[in-house]
Amino acid sequence: MVKCGGCGDAMSYRYLEHTADALFEAWGETLEELFSAAADALLNVMVEDVATIEPKEEVSIRVEHPELDLLLYNFLLELVFFKDARQLLLRVPTVAIAESGSAYCLAAVARGERIDRSRHPLLTDVKAVTLHGFTLEKTATGWRASVLLDV
Repeated sequence: MVKCGGCGDAMSYRYLEHTADALFEAWGETLEELFSAAADALLNVMVEDVATIEPKEEVSIRVEHPELDLLLYNFLLELVFFKDARQLLLRVPTVAIAESGSAYCLAAVARGERIDRSRHPLLTDVKAVTLHGFTLEKTATGWRASVLLDV
């Protein structure tokens, strides 16, 4: 039983250790390299070895947003969506980002395959990409992002 520090009353709760999130940093000399690295980082949180994923299916991804950081956020959400809705583990080797009017537009072709637990040792399920601590910044050597995933 835990006692309240100030009043001595017993409390009806306790703290437990719990790992609820996964945090990663990704970087690249270009935005496109960064987005591709972030896609692999997201995938590698879920799958032990991303090299086991074969390019059996192809999915076009198009995302647009006025802010670059939210473009990355929406791009990663799309990958989580395909994992949840179609059971697809996707790698994104090439990304194209262009500025169009007041928004940035991303076009990518993702390749991968349906989850096969016998070939894809799964680590954890990513439920969502969070905005908590989410950053995207230009650095002296390119671009860097910090992403927190809800697992």
